[in-house]
Amino acid sequence: MSRIATTFERLAGQGRKALIPYFTAGDQGPALTVPLMRRLVAAGADLIELGVPFSDPAAEGPVIQMACERALEHDVSLRDVLAMVADFRREDDETPVILMGYLNPVEVMGYEAFARAASEAGVDGVLIVDMPPEEAEEALAALRAEGLDLIFLAAPTSTDERLERIGRASSGFVYYVSLKGVTGSAALDVASVADKLAQVRRHVEIPVGVGFGIKDAASAAAIAEVADAVVVGSAIVQRIADNAGDEQAIFDAVGGLVAEMRAAMDNNR
Repeated sequence: MSRIATTFERLAGQGRKALIPYFTAGDQGPALTVPLMRRLVAAGADLIELGVPFSDPAAEGPVIQMACERALEHDVSLRDVLAMVADFRREDDETPVILMGYLNPVEVMGYEAFARAASEAGVDGVLIVDMPPEEAEEALAALRAEGLDLIFLAAPTSTDERLERIGRASSGFVYYVSLKGVTGSAALDVASVADKLAQVRRHVEIPVGVGFGIKDAASAAAIAEVADAVVVGSAIVQRIADNAGDEQAIFDAVGGLVAEMRAAMDNNR
């Protein structure tokens, strides 16, 4: 059983939901990434979603777009991100790590070479935003051969037919995008999310995480009532940007937010 499946199983047994923070690897310099990953775990993160910097992150709002630009200014590549995960694994062999990014760097490396390198580094799952399940057969085969989960996105506009396809292709969990738009969008309608998740779960047997629009402890707790996992990205990345140049301030701001979300989610059990 993968670390991702083990983590969700453990949390379900405790009556708790997963908290999955995201940030872009290499933002504010490569040296910050691994210590920040460890700070997130200490604050209550159950899984970590690590963004692979990309020059054209089409699904991202301006906050994460700027984080990608800052990371690319430090020449952070996919191979650098894999090295960061390997470094993280030297002290943490339990927390699942998911790489979130775009197809181009993976295709350049090659599916089999990427899957092998990711597995060796200690990656547990991959979310490739611009690779739909209809075009994922080769990548799926390569990743599954190395024991890696491939996570797909579902959206408010996803039909039953598409949700069925996503359910067949996905492993680890399915990432439900809570609203139409890019990361960091303002609106979050929990009732609409709950209604859509009922439809998603008719076709998806694995856990479903929800992201986009989750900004604070209250919204995290509200989503935790209807989802198996809460994914928070732009709110974390914005705090990193707001405290640029002060590593301790970044740790305090990001760690504080994650701890508040964890407490609010657990208090709502």
